[in-house]
Amino acid sequence: MAPFQFIDRPSPFNTKNGKTLPIFAITPAHIETGTIDPVALDWAKKAGFKAESGGLLMVPTADGHLGGALFGLGKNPSDAPYLTGKLARTLPAGDWHIETAPLTANRLALGYGLGSYRFERYKASASEAPTLLIPADADAADIKRQLAGVFLARDLINTPTNDMGPDALEDVFRALGAHYKAKVSVIAGDDLLKENFPLVHTVGRASEQAPRLLELRWGKKGHKRVTLVGKGVCFDTGGLDIKPAASMLLMKKDMGGAANVMGLALMIMDAKLKVDLRVLVPVVENSISGNAFRPGDIYRSRKGLTVQIDNTDAEGRLILADALAYADEEDADLIIDMATLTGAARVALGPDLPPFFTDDDDLAQDLAEASLSVDDPMWRMPLYMGYDKDVSARIADLTNAPAGGMAGAITAALFLKRFVTRNRHWAHFDIFAWAQSERPHSPIGGEAQAIRALYHHMRGFAA
Repeated sequence: MAPFQFIDRPSPFNTKNGKTLPIFAITPAHIETGTIDPVALDWAKKAGFKAESGGLLMVPTADGHLGGALFGLGKNPSDAPYLTGKLARTLPAGDWHIETAPLTANRLALGYGLGSYRFERYKASASEAPTLLIPADADAADIKRQLAGVFLARDLINTPTNDMGPDALEDVFRALGAHYKAKVSVIAGDDLLKENFPLVHTVGRASEQAPRLLELRWGKKGHKRVTLVGKGVCFDTGGLDIKPAASMLLMKKDMGGAANVMGLALMIMDAKLKVDLRVLVPVVENSISGNAFRPGDIYRSRKGLTVQIDNTDAEGRLILADALAYADEEDADLIIDMATLTGAARVALGPDLPPFFTDDDDLAQDLAEASLSVDDPMWRMPLYMGYDKDVSARIADLTNAPAGGMAGAITAALFLKRFVTRNRHWAHFDIFAWAQSERPHSPIGGEAQAIRALYHHMRGFAA
């Protein structure tokens, strides 16, 4: 069965072994020592090709036809392990294979695949794309499922809210579950109050599309129990504490946590990992209307803790609070939540290095090792209890927006920690879910962050 796709797109790979053009992926040392194809070497020297990182040179045949390409990896190929993604956007259309490369087969093929991503739902393709032959010693099935998970996350984030509001996100969630024969259930609208999800209802009630909690279950009882929770704010106006226009431009990506856990769930289910999987996605649009929640309001959460609303633009932690409390009601071997939660995390680590928070030192070490193994960056930040007093309120148990503005990513994580008290193995990821500049393995736009590393960790965890 092919991996789930939200947007059908042609494969970036070909199967035309023996009928493809060669790519010589080389370092400057290959030219200096002459350890590449003689014809390609002669052409490189005549053209002054230095094999600098990302450099590309077409190589002709003796009769003037296209015979192949030289691709520069620079002096230290390990500095850019997915540099081959650039080939997917710079090679001319045609069918290609890598002839030589000082990279593992999985890295070069996965890098090419990641770089091949195009979001063309609203714009016709500008050109025909090249294809690459996956090397025989690469794990083609696993490369394709990782790409499917990453592309699902990117597609959902890139789709504007008029086509990816709460109704549409539920449709994709149901389709993903149906593809892998998972059980999907939804609690929506005023039923959220009946089923005790008051904060999800509070944040989303002002929207024309009802708030809801999506739940997916897959796998066999008795396997390791994994729960994924993703923030699904399909658009965030800021509520009555409305954002300025410039800050609202990218708020279609405020469901990036939901998109990423759905991409991760795809990888887990497609690989048939031996886990008992549960996915929870609270879905809302933080809108403004006569029944919008207000600054100064106090609401009781699913866990029973009361929360004072000191800023309606700190809504993500509210819907996560109910979802995490629900997740924590069952024993789990691992709970992961992902959310585009704070600007403070971006100030601390920038857009490309998502922080994670956990009290579990062994889990933190395992995640750090997984991150390095697959070059999917993440960085542990502290759940510093010295700041825990900052999330307390004078006339309620908690505030959703501590005063002062300092350590915002930590205080947000400490807020969430109040709702995970039964299960020790929990990690919170504060992701940006967006690439601000083009990189070899991704264009500007929605981005999957940390899910390849989490998938790598779970493969070992499940085994």
